[in-house]
Amino acid sequence: MSTEPETTEDAEPGTPDTGAETTAPEGGTASAAGGGDTGAPDTGGADGPAGAAGSGEGDATAGADDDRPADDGPAGDGEDGSAGAAGDGDVVAGAEGGEGGEAAGGDAAGGDAGGDAGGDAGGDKAAGELSEAEAELLAQRLERERIERRKAEKKAPIDSGAKLSGTAADLLAAVRAVESGQKPPQTVFSEPAAPRRPAPEPVRRPQPVPAEVAPPAPAPAPAETVAAVARLLADAGAPEALAPQAATSLGEGAAEVLRADPWQLLRITGVRPEQADTFARALLGPDCGPGDERRGRALTGWLLEQAAVAGHTALEPAALTTALAQRGVPDPDAAVQSAIAEGEALAFQDALDEPPAAAAAPAAPGAAGGAEEGDEEEAERPVRVLIGLERYALAEESLADGLARVVNSLAKDDGVDWAPAAASASGSAAELIRAVAGHGLVLHTGGEAARAEPAALVAAARALGLRAVAACHTPDGRRRFAALLPEDAAPEAAVTLAGLLSGAEGPGRDADGALALDLLVVLDAPQLDVESAAMVVESLPDGARLVLSGDPAVLWSAGPGRVFADLLAARTCPQVASRTPDPGPLGELVSGIGVGELNQVDAPGKELVIVPVRDAGEAVHRTVQLVADSVPRALGVPAEQTVVITPGHGGAAGTRALNAALKERLNPGPGRFGGFDPGDRIAYSPTPGRTVPGQVTGADADGLHLTCAGAPVVVPRERVEQSVRHGWALTAHQAVGSRWPAAVVVLPGDAAQVLNRPWVYTAFGRAERHLSVVHGVEQALPRAVAEVPPKPRTTRLPVLLRGQVPPAG
Repeated sequence: MSTEPETTEDAEPGTPDTGAETTAPEGGTASAAGGGDTGAPDTGGADGPAGAAGSGEGDATAGADDDRPADDGPAGDGEDGSAGAAGDGDVVAGAEGGEGGEAAGGDAAGGDAGGDAGGDAGGDKAAGELSEAEAELLAQRLERERIERRKAEKKAPIDSGAKLSGTAADLLAAVRAVESGQKPPQTVFSEPAAPRRPAPEPVRRPQPVPAEVAPPAPAPAPAETVAAVARLLADAGAPEALAPQAATSLGEGAAEVLRADPWQLLRITGVRPEQADTFARALLGPDCGPGDERRGRALTGWLLEQAAVAGHTALEPAALTTALAQRGVPDPDAAVQSAIAEGEALAFQDALDEPPAAAAAPAAPGAAGGAEEGDEEEAERPVRVLIGLERYALAEESLADGLARVVNSLAKDDGVDWAPAAASASGSAAELIRAVAGHGLVLHTGGEAARAEPAALVAAARALGLRAVAACHTPDGRRRFAALLPEDAAPEAAVTLAGLLSGAEGPGRDADGALALDLLVVLDAPQLDVESAAMVVESLPDGARLVLSGDPAVLWSAGPGRVFADLLAARTCPQVASRTPDPGPLGELVSGIGVGELNQVDAPGKELVIVPVRDAGEAVHRTVQLVADSVPRALGVPAEQTVVITPGHGGAAGTRALNAALKERLNPGPGRFGGFDPGDRIAYSPTPGRTVPGQVTGADADGLHLTCAGAPVVVPRERVEQSVRHGWALTAHQAVGSRWPAAVVVLPGDAAQVLNRPWVYTAFGRAERHLSVVHGVEQALPRAVAEVPPKPRTTRLPVLLRGQVPPAG
């Protein structure tokens, strides 16, 4: 924190900001807990543009982790969360669509737009001339089809011996010959020869497999279907702009589907129940009522989708029926049962832990009805009932199956001698290498400095001739990890996860469609949702090792599930906790936040500065000064290497207001390319849940031209509005997985209700050299760090794992 006199712009409380300059006092140590040192690195200068007026609204207790890319949809601006139609207290993660899709009217209900950048935005357009987003979506679809085929194969009858070959097939043929009487036993089974020592397996080198040419992306809905839906929407007073989405979501007979069941409009991203009700009243007239069975089914599916946006893979029946009652459904239980009967939702009964031995024991001998009572108690073993959507149920079950396969398929002796590699390492790195030597699945936890340990593991594995790759969540994470590898490491040793799964990066896939790998290390593991995690484990060949590494204190994934946290809690595999702390004042500050303490730290090099503000307008003004003037002048960090992080998109100090003010100061222009000008910093979301920073380079008939992670990207003009935002200011979910030399974290007063420990930990941890905190929440910041844990998520993975993988000893 600054201890030198600095020129700051401040005014007495309760008086208008006149821009008069005052001098900060010398000495003292600032605390992020409030008050403290106001000595920002010279926040003087001309007044910048104030933020747009308006306050954020939304369910502060549900959906705050939402981070979906999209347009502004039809609810109020949320503070890093989503607005619940039923008001406060929505038990079902009331994310009203987060940031998803263009919908009728207004701004979208909160949510961190754009999601997290999981891969190289450049992509690989050589195969099939597809865009990066199309290639990513195609890879996801093909992987889901592969998962479904694997599950179908497990349920199919087994053709005995059909897949045997070599000695096993010869032995089976001999047994059958003896059984049929064709050969006497003595001619077939004799004393075996002495076994020969197997030759060591030759050293395998990485053999990249070129990605197959992908088929073209699905064509848009036929023009006549879109026209029919547009006419129906217009007749009912709904926006015709929804027609393409409706036609794509509902298929060729979309108009007939909507006419028969108007509440199917809720399948379109961003449409809210009130809008679907209005549409239904216009079509059905007096026959429309809140108790309509079709309405109950549609709302059940919609609520489960919103729960997924908030991170849940399933919901308890009580939570679901309460949310349905809040939306005017007269018989919520019947609505849920109808949705289950029609296959629009699934019910699960997951057995809980075994009952106590005393309770499960049968009655003593001679007691009347002892056996019957024991059987009855056994039959009453407690279960947990959950309701979910098939999409996430399939992903979670496939993930559990895949993890069990990874744990159980590792050969006891694969001929690799890990001992010298472990001996040459030290500390947690040696412990990690030893754990990987004997186990198929290993978890590794630690902060930024701890990434050196999986880097040592990858280097050691590649030196042993194994095909080892590390996959990071973002291109910036890939860059930072690659810097830790030996200089002679192959380029494919560090990739992005999205690039690896799509085939654009890494060694490619073998003839069976599995990744050509012996060891995969996934960095930023807390960002794995159940679908991406399922794709990872289903892509691994039998016998491959998997290491999940990450910081468990950061925000969880933008998509549903809490895979890394569930695995840590399940204790089904070895866990290696790094003992390497993050260095410097910022490392000390962030480490304290991770354990619930907001400590004062000495910052002699101005690593940390607190800038108190009174309101959102002043917060925007001070933020612009810091980014454009103070930080570059005092620390030498240019504006393009500074990130601004704020809790939400809406509100007077959300990303929209801050980006507008920063654009006016740093790159003013008319926004002639759909609101963008060459040189604008942007946040590009090729797929939901992923965001990659970039810059606008131009536009033409093909669309908006960007450069992201050093690669050119062209976004078609029809997708610009939903997938590209200005990117000087981001939400914490958009920023996770990346780091910048300097970060300015903005905490306006209206953000107090949405702050929690993971958010603060993630936001403060994005800074490498300098952190400025624009502080307007007073004691809400230390209270959030000390008392507000992450919002719980309902998942089935721990129960599914317990049934397949025994706890690690």
